[in-house]
Amino acid sequence: MTAHTATETGAPFVPGQDPDQQGFFGPHGGCYVPDPLLPVMREIADMYALCRKDPSFQEELDRYLSTYTCRPTPLFLAENLTRKLGGAKIYLKREDLNHLGAHKLNNCLGQILLAKRMGKKEIIAETGAGQHGVASAAAAALMGMTCKVFMGEIDVKRQQPNVLRMQMMGAEVVTVTRENGGLKEAVDEAIEFLMRNPAVFYLIGSAVGPHPYPLMVRNFQSVVGKEIRTQCLALEGRLPDMLIAAVGGGSNAIGMFHPFINDVQVKMVGVEPGGRGSKLGDHAATLSYGSHGVVHGYHSYVLKDENGEVAPVHSISAGLDYPGVGPEHAMLRDAGRAGYAPVSDLEALDALFTLSRLEGIIPALESAHALAYAVKTAPGMPKNAVIVVNLSGRGDKDMPQIMEMMKKKT
Repeated sequence: MTAHTATETGAPFVPGQDPDQQGFFGPHGGCYVPDPLLPVMREIADMYALCRKDPSFQEELDRYLSTYTCRPTPLFLAENLTRKLGGAKIYLKREDLNHLGAHKLNNCLGQILLAKRMGKKEIIAETGAGQHGVASAAAAALMGMTCKVFMGEIDVKRQQPNVLRMQMMGAEVVTVTRENGGLKEAVDEAIEFLMRNPAVFYLIGSAVGPHPYPLMVRNFQSVVGKEIRTQCLALEGRLPDMLIAAVGGGSNAIGMFHPFINDVQVKMVGVEPGGRGSKLGDHAATLSYGSHGVVHGYHSYVLKDENGEVAPVHSISAGLDYPGVGPEHAMLRDAGRAGYAPVSDLEALDALFTLSRLEGIIPALESAHALAYAVKTAPGMPKNAVIVVNLSGRGDKDMPQIMEMMKKKT
């Protein structure tokens, strides 16, 4: 396995910058892949560099984001929730109103247009909660490509609605039974498939993986933060005081945060899955409890056991139970530009029901983690303060699991 290493410039990495040519955000990131995959990653990086400079690429992407994804999504003032909590105004960025019900399509459309320009005919993807798999299946159908989605056995069981949606759009869903049968194992299987079939395009769903994926995903998802900026200025006449987003791999959060990184007066908080508690195996709060390591082709914070191996993780949310985190989030944590905090399964579930009953909006379990942090934080802030929560997805997919959790709770 060949590992690119960070460039030693003698100067600290500045938040908001692109990574260096080898994909490092300070010490985090890079391209740690087996030698046969290095040409694959270079080809993708070279094509993406060309597409970033090509106005026709962005024009095509913008057209699909508008007419297919239905952007811009609204910024909604949750008045009932704000009134009940008695503190800061809480706005919701309604990514749950995107076509297919989550933020995932923003990135999938960008990557599949890149794959199209590369002449690819087949894509593969991994998925946990199923939302990225659904978005990948839809994008492949739209572009006339075949799609294979790798999904852990436990996630296939708890996300049956999304499995059916993928299959309806023509995707092959591959159930991964190895080890813990979760998102990590789905990524492992997808990478191994790419090793055997380098002609396919791997459409990665979060801001993780070897360079250039963290950069690409951040940029494709930054449409979320750009819209928030414009909308908040129009509604409040100023920028928000706090941005809150759930963090598993970190795509919805980095897309929200990136356009605000240089606005130091805007506090940014990533909310991790605190699960059942702080014991290893009971959570997936990588930035809260992890240490430096390499996973899935990049360097970041990783949850590891006493032997230094990647540890098992847990979350009520299938989309958050991942033992690593995007390298740019690791850099933002180290630089002190963003804060990260865990929220428990039960806190997320309570927040989900609170929003459902007060505003008639059922959030995804992933988004409910961010919402729970807002519920805890808003009462201690001034009434004229503004919090924006990234409501990254809707809760339809989670209904069977929510009912099971409620049975256990009662």
